[in-house]
Amino acid sequence: MEPAPTPRPVPLVHDIPFWESVEQRDLKLQCCAECGLWRYPAGPICAECNSEESTWERVSGRGTILSWVVFHKTYLPAYPAPHSVIAVRLEEGPLLISNLEGPEPEGSWIGERVVLRYSTMPDGFVLPRFALDRSASPAPA
Repeated sequence: MEPAPTPRPVPLVHDIPFWESVEQRDLKLQCCAECGLWRYPAGPICAECNSEESTWERVSGRGTILSWVVFHKTYLPAYPAPHSVIAVRLEEGPLLISNLEGPEPEGSWIGERVVLRYSTMPDGFVLPRFALDRSASPAPA
């Protein structure tokens, strides 16, 4: 039996470097060359200063859970229930939507510190995921 195919992103021209960095397991996000604002999703101009100049910079991979949900129904074969989806604010500022792997927090997950991990799906596709960062001190309230 073949593994369930992972739904593939449909990257636009500005998304290609992001997905290449994920495949290389070295997450990079777009950063404004003028004002330093981190941008995700990537785009043609900076929302802060309107500069068209940007670079792709490595991020720390550390962040804080802002929101979460656990799906108890399977909607896609590649994501059997139960599976979690989290909104993570990276230390650099951007918000990523991903999944939590490994042990789950008890009670509310909001404010839990997480660290980036890379998961190779059964069909070989690499995705950025997060795990609890037990080496970090609790996020400020």
